[in-house]
Amino acid sequence: MVLLDADGRVLLWGPMAETMLGWDATQAVGHLLAGLIPTDRPADPGHELLDTLLRHRRWTGRLTLRHRDGRPVELSGRAELLDHPNGTPLVLAILVENERVQAVEQDLATLDGLFTASPLGIGVFDTELRYARVNDALSRLAGLSEAELLGRTTLDVLPPSMAQRVHRLQAEVLRTGQPVTDLVVPSPDGLGARSLSVGRITDRSGRPMGVTNIVLDITERRDAQTKIERARQRLALLDDVGGAIADLLDVRRIGEALAGAIVPRFADLAGVELLAVVASGGEPPTAHDRARGPLLQVGLASVAPHPELERVLRQGEEAFEPAGPFLRSVLDTGVPFLAQTRAELRAATSQDEVVAELVRELDVNSLITVPLRARGTVLGLLVITRSGHRPAFDGEDLALAMELTARAGITLDNARLYARERDAALTLQRSLLPQTLPEQPGVRFTHRYLPGSRGTEIGGDWFDVIPLVGGRVAFVVGDATGHGLQAAAAMGRLRTAVRTLAALDLSPAHLLARLNDAGRDIAPHLDDPLMATCLYAEYDPLSRECRLAKAGHLPPVLVVRDADSGRWTARPLDLPSGAPLGVDGVPFEELCVDVPEGSVLVLYTDGLLETRDGDILTRVDELCELLCGLVGELTDAEAALDGVCDAVIEQMRPAISSSESDDLALLAARLGSLPEDRVATWTFPADPAMLPAIGGTVDHRLREWGLGGLAERAGRLVDRLLREAMAGTGRSVAVRMVYGASLMVEVTARTPEPGYRDGGEQLLAAHQARRWGIRHGPIGPAVWFELPLPDGWSGAGRDDQVPPGPG
Repeated sequence: MVLLDADGRVLLWGPMAETMLGWDATQAVGHLLAGLIPTDRPADPGHELLDTLLRHRRWTGRLTLRHRDGRPVELSGRAELLDHPNGTPLVLAILVENERVQAVEQDLATLDGLFTASPLGIGVFDTELRYARVNDALSRLAGLSEAELLGRTTLDVLPPSMAQRVHRLQAEVLRTGQPVTDLVVPSPDGLGARSLSVGRITDRSGRPMGVTNIVLDITERRDAQTKIERARQRLALLDDVGGAIADLLDVRRIGEALAGAIVPRFADLAGVELLAVVASGGEPPTAHDRARGPLLQVGLASVAPHPELERVLRQGEEAFEPAGPFLRSVLDTGVPFLAQTRAELRAATSQDEVVAELVRELDVNSLITVPLRARGTVLGLLVITRSGHRPAFDGEDLALAMELTARAGITLDNARLYARERDAALTLQRSLLPQTLPEQPGVRFTHRYLPGSRGTEIGGDWFDVIPLVGGRVAFVVGDATGHGLQAAAAMGRLRTAVRTLAALDLSPAHLLARLNDAGRDIAPHLDDPLMATCLYAEYDPLSRECRLAKAGHLPPVLVVRDADSGRWTARPLDLPSGAPLGVDGVPFEELCVDVPEGSVLVLYTDGLLETRDGDILTRVDELCELLCGLVGELTDAEAALDGVCDAVIEQMRPAISSSESDDLALLAARLGSLPEDRVATWTFPADPAMLPAIGGTVDHRLREWGLGGLAERAGRLVDRLLREAMAGTGRSVAVRMVYGASLMVEVTARTPEPGYRDGGEQLLAAHQARRWGIRHGPIGPAVWFELPLPDGWSGAGRDDQVPPGPG
């Protein structure tokens, strides 16, 4: 701003003039404005300006003045003639630099163009929150013209529920100045979506002048996000279903897991129905037989319990024929069925009034039936429904259901094949385990074998009780590594090898060493060596000695009663561990234990104790503690340990509900002794003249035992063996007879010679005896033979089956 007198002399020089031209007030005031006109400009512009003012009292135009640094400055100005009180005219001029004016005009034009052409809806509101300006985009989004919006508030033009929310938001932004960005609100018609941003407008001093609303139509973005989220949820459902059923090997558990994963995330009701023959592990029927069923409900899930629904479907209880033509059609053709409306549902269920009534009661609005297929064969159906106001199924939902059943079908078929192989392995394993156990005098025993829970493969656990010469008995438990048919077959070969080696009357450690050597022949393949654990215990009721050796197996538990206190204690026998069978270069050692009368020996496999997170030694201690109480409750009159075995399995076996249980073998034996009158031992001079007397002694004792029917054959064999023994020694011979489950006779010669001279007597024994053998006794080499008891004596092995003596 500049004030001039009538001569054009500067009276007032404003700060902006100083900024534009560089001359301060002290330099400009009192000087003619014409002095600032560049020399190359006309000389009389100032006079021309004054003439115009005097004639019209105002002037508007352009003017060029010289900057203090000498450069010209183009200005636009406006001047008016003022009357001073003393009558002297004054000129008030407002000058603006042209470049700045052009920049402001350009900025204003740009903002106006953006406001007008922007696809964003822009609305400017005053401090009363009334529309002050709107662009065409906002008019289109609001569905109202600019005239219908200006001067009104959002309360006047938006739906009530939405208007209150937006109006409160505007008031809050106007009050606080805190902007709101990208708030998603519905469109006025409720079908689309809008992004709303609200900011406050202020002047240079910061005083609020109103608010702006910027509105963007994000309906397409919302729909795209909805599709993305829906796809994410579908992928998550597929992943969760795969995780829920991937490690299951039982068709019923797979059906339950599949239905449970689908409801309520994807459907309100889900039923998994398998062909009955498939559910039992059989081969899927042909297409013609599939259409006639029958079906078995193996999985059912619903958002709410419905007793009538459960009664009609009879989950897992009995097979039923497929109801409704759409079920039969899906089974027959493998083509899925989709009912998207209630009318389609009524038509599909019209032939089954029970199902139609259930559909009405559950308020089902849509239904999908998809075949459960594997390897090109239909195994069953997946039926899912939605109810109430939930969106009905569409084509995308049908595609997802087909993907779910494709994954589930493979898992179900694997479970079917597994069940078939498992049943075959279990049948083989049971056929290879002892069907009956021999009765042994002085020993009572019982056993249990339990396969793993359904869903686990058959293992190689086994047990055996082997009668040995002289009334001794061997107890064996073992576990061949692996699962399935291969493990069952390996277990059978191991059991056969142990029985064969036991007949050679080897010590436990020697037997395991020979068994380990035979492992290469037992193994199914040279590159697949046999690995197994084994525990072999040999008990002699005559001496009450128990000799044991193990190959990597868990320790047996011996339960004994203290003779002084009468208390029962249980402890694991501290055996040298020994390497598992199949590991070369590790020797086997054995332990010999004197066993008090009536003690209980318990042998078992790891399936009894082993858990995923439990310490096996702690579990062994728990077993010992349990056995103390169980054995202490037994009475001497009890002939079996069945109650002990059942209680041990019930309390010690890992719970099937918490983990998949392995198979287990359990063998419990109460160890006693033979009655003294069951054993007879004599020593005679090596004189052939003594043979008649010796024969009479043997005959007399056999008749005392009530075994006169064996006297002639036994006497003949003893006579021939004694003749051979006496011919090889000049010292003495011994005869020992043991009456137990059979009759064992042993002839020993006191001689350092390694054996008998010829094999004639041995061949005679082999011909007339059930079993025979040669071993080294305490005083020299011994030949023994075994004769079966006469018909009617089933073994005389238990105390209540001992035949009476003579008289």
